[in-house]
Amino acid sequence: MDRTIEAFVRIAILAILLAWCFDIVRPFIVPFAWAIIIAIGLYPGYERLTHLLNGRRNLAAVIMCLLCFALLLVPALLLSASLVGEVHTVIGAFGHESLKIPPLPDAVAQLPLIGDDIARIWSEGSSNFTAVLVEIEPELKVALRWTIGVAGGAGVGVLHILVAILIAGFLLAQAEAGQRASAAFARRLAGARGVEFAKLSEATIRSVTRGILGVALIQSLLAGLGWLAIGVPAAGLWALLALVMCVVQIGILPITVAILIYVFFQVGTLTFLVFLAWSLFVYSLEHILKPVLLGRGVDVPMAVIFVGAIGGFLSAGIIGLFVGSVVLVLGYKLLVAWLNGGAESDEHAAAMTPAQNHPPQG
Repeated sequence: MDRTIEAFVRIAILAILLAWCFDIVRPFIVPFAWAIIIAIGLYPGYERLTHLLNGRRNLAAVIMCLLCFALLLVPALLLSASLVGEVHTVIGAFGHESLKIPPLPDAVAQLPLIGDDIARIWSEGSSNFTAVLVEIEPELKVALRWTIGVAGGAGVGVLHILVAILIAGFLLAQAEAGQRASAAFARRLAGARGVEFAKLSEATIRSVTRGILGVALIQSLLAGLGWLAIGVPAAGLWALLALVMCVVQIGILPITVAILIYVFFQVGTLTFLVFLAWSLFVYSLEHILKPVLLGRGVDVPMAVIFVGAIGGFLSAGIIGLFVGSVVLVLGYKLLVAWLNGGAESDEHAAAMTPAQNHPPQG
């Protein structure tokens, strides 16, 4: 009984200590998880930069952090400045009652089923915009609350990413020590195959970074350049929305179709055909690059990584893209190892059966 009470007290104290430690580090879990993802994604480039700098790892880590800060902050600041300027322009025009709604194109008014309703609402808004705003005030309040919530969440997310980039710089500078620690932890956790699973997790994160985030960034950047060249209003904002939709696997198609309809009524036929060809090229990149990059370097079917990324996103948000794919890949490899182990046991038992049925004579 004394031993039982002593063991219970030890376990209780250990549980309290672990819970206390978890409560202390909980605010840093998301930034640290992002830092690990960023560090793993940047490590190949960091290694090449370290080689160019003659082995100066700390300097290479600082440069990688500065590049990440620039890639994140410069577009965000430009987009924010553009968006604030547009809002001020609209508010000023509304205050001076100079805000005018352009006439509705005839082709839209002639659309079947919905053309008449669109034309009526558009006409009312053109003649008495204030009355229309009063009429839809409840819907506007709901939309405003949702917008403020999304903006607040985006601000917290950007802050997490900024902290994560800083932590990732320290991880890159201590990459060798980090690799030894992760290998020791994996070996302690899973035995001889622990190191294999650790390398598999690293390759999966890098594969998802290239196959989902990389493709989304390429698509949104090329699409944004095309929209900017053709003169689409707020092209940067549409490019940011396209990036988010590509990351969450909705794709760029809905925004592309809407902008194609707008451009069709604004430019000539030849210009529209060129823009249409460019839009089709950008849209096709998803189907060309993703199969090549998503499963690269990982001896796992691409479908496992893709399902893990999508399922993880649905359950845990953006960071679930990586966590979900890693968990599902590790589960898949464990399942395959278990099945192969069972098959090897069956083969071994079948090989031993004849010897047991016919023992040596003599």
